[in-house]
Formats: sequence, C-alpha cells, structure tokens
Amino acid sequence: MDSALERIRVLVVDDHPMWCGAVARDLEEAGTTVVGTAGDGAKALRIAPAARPTLAVVDLHLPDMSGVELIAGLAELPDPPHVLVLSASGEGDDVLAAVKAGATGYLVKSADRDQLLDAVRRVDSGEAVYTPGLAGLVLGEYRRLSARAEDPGGNRSDQAPSLTPRETEVLRLVAKGLAYKQIASRLSISHRTVQNHVQNTLTKLHLHNRAQLVRYAIDQGIDGGGD
Repeated sequence: MDSALERIRVLVVDDHPMWCGAVARDLEEAGTTVVGTAGDGAKALRIAPAARPTLAVVDLHLPDMSGVELIAGLAELPDPPHVLVLSASGEGDDVLAAVKAGATGYLVKSADRDQLLDAVRRVDSGEAVYTPGLAGLVLGEYRRLSARAEDPGGNRSDQAPSLTPRETEVLRLVAKGLAYKQIASRLSISHRTVQNHVQNTLTKLHLHNRAQLVRYAIDQGIDGGGD
C-alpha cells in the first residue's frame, strides 16, 4: 500500500452510480479511506462536515447543482477538503470555472486508474494537477488575472498589495504545497487562523482560490527561501 494514499480521506461525488462506485472501489483498493459517496451536491454538503474528507473527487454535472457550486460550498466548510474534479468535459470554460471556485486538480474521465491515483495523492498534498493540455489554459488565466490585479483601472500600479508579515509567511507555505493543518502546526497557530489569513490575502490580491495564490507567490518569488 502507498502510505501517502493511506492517509487520505476521500468523498466521491458523481450522479452515475456505477462510475461513482468504480472510483470509490479503485481508491479503496489503493489504500485510501472513502469516507462517503454522494450522487448529488446536497448530500455531499450534508455528509461532509461529519465525514471530514481531506479530498473530494467531484463531477461537474450533478442533478441538483453544478459541480462549481458544490466546490464553492465545500470551500466554506470549517476544514475544507482539497478538490479534484473528475469530469467528462475538457472544455476550457468548465476547467476555468472549477479552478476559480477552488478546485486544485482537474482530470477528464478518460484518465486511467494510475493517473487518478497520482492526481489524488498530489492534490491532497496541495499540488495543482491537470489533465495534459489543460495546464497551459489555467496558467494563461492566472497571468490574465495577475495582470488585472496589478492594473485594475487600465494603468499598472507601482505599489503591490500590502500583506502583513504573517500573511506573507502563510502565503509562502501555501506556495510550498503545505496543507492548512501543516501550516498551523509549523507556525503554532490554529487552523482557523490560517484560513483567515488566506482569506484576507485572497481579498487583498483580488484572487479567488488557493491555486491562484500559488501562482501569485511563484510570480512574486514568495515561494522561495527556507523551510
């Protein structure tokens, strides 16, 4: 068994029972703990607080709400899971909508079992993972958002947004791929405090999610230096 996979608690959300069951079975056979399955967004949001998944594998097309709405709902949980989208769609608009809502991974359903397990392992550790061919699309959107944040009125601002030393330190650790719980332990602060710092930083930088924060930190060189 893969020790990295054994530590992962997964919630699988897909409205096709056979597909949902197959994904859950593959994950369990690889050693993960599947803490729940759901065929719609409402059930997923209902069971997630008690199930406490570290990662949610989410389809974009659900019967009661969009996968994007579900991702946004999961992000509001006290201890939000990382999100890996597993969708039949590879359309650019779907990918970008999912990333903006907070997904840090996106695979199309043509991915094989090994690709899925690799993505689950990496997304749970805080990496951004995309089906080959989609990464360039997401990177282009990061650059566009970064340019807009720097130049909201059509003129490039010479002054970067002002982050506190603690916000900068949290951002550096986010960019290094640490989970919120790891950051809290590293800095001897609560998980909730880490979330508050991240949310404040998102607001200041006019960004939407963790993946965009990572790109901003890389662009600004904040991810470098020390442990």
